[in-house]
Amino acid sequence: MASISDIALVTQVAVFHNKQAFDQLVRKYQSPVRRFFLNQTLGNEQLSDDLAQETFIKAYVNISKFRGMSSFSTWLMRIAYNVYYDDVRARKQTYDIEDSGAVRKSANTGDSNTKMDIHAAMSLLKPDERTCITLQLIDGYPIDQISKITGIPENTVKSHLKRGKEKMANYLRENGYGG
Repeated sequence: MASISDIALVTQVAVFHNKQAFDQLVRKYQSPVRRFFLNQTLGNEQLSDDLAQETFIKAYVNISKFRGMSSFSTWLMRIAYNVYYDDVRARKQTYDIEDSGAVRKSANTGDSNTKMDIHAAMSLLKPDERTCITLQLIDGYPIDQISKITGIPENTVKSHLKRGKEKMANYLRENGYGG
């Protein structure tokens, strides 16, 4: 039922340039998109908001290209994924373990220690592992949808998930979580 209303809203936007219909799509998907970026940026709220805004602008500009071959949410998350990796490339960010300490210190914005530890654990993951973990464990996407969003083959998604979960579990275990 939700996908039918998404299709109706997309049609309203694409055909009639109905901005209220697009506003409804933004309200529906802004939390999942922002949550995706918060996890990818390890809690950087300002960058997450900027990337979410860019995602919705690109979605609006390109909405007539949506063909319904997947759900609107999958199409939108694919845009979000591309926006994030375009930003990473533009900043020429590197992901290595030495950076995780700086991330851990800057994450102290009133968040609980648990949230900081999760972000610290996620900072140890390679970007594709972090993306797959975020999409599955936090956003609830199944492996086939993660594959469509990222363009990564399903078996590779499974490998990223396995390695990412192992790295996070080890880090959290070493820091007093679980037995």
